Amino acid sequence: MTYGTGRTYKKVEIIGTSSAGLEAAVQQAVDRAQQSLDKLSWFEVLDIRGHIGNDGKIDEYQAVIKVAFELK
Repeated sequence: MTYGTGRTYKKVEIIGTSSAGLEAAVQQAVDRAQQSLDKLSWFEVLDIRGHIGNDGKIDEYQAVIKVAFELK
């Protein structure tokens, strides 16, 4: 990659989920995006939420993120 030249990016919104925590939910989303998008560059966390089980404990973390990738 050559810096100093014009680059153009696109951002897409995705939601990652994990029972292991917020960081794992973000990583799951990035890992999945990496499978179908080239040249991922950064991410932004837009929202965090989760699901509470019948026992009152957190069952699942959800991270709504936007990932940016460089357009060809």
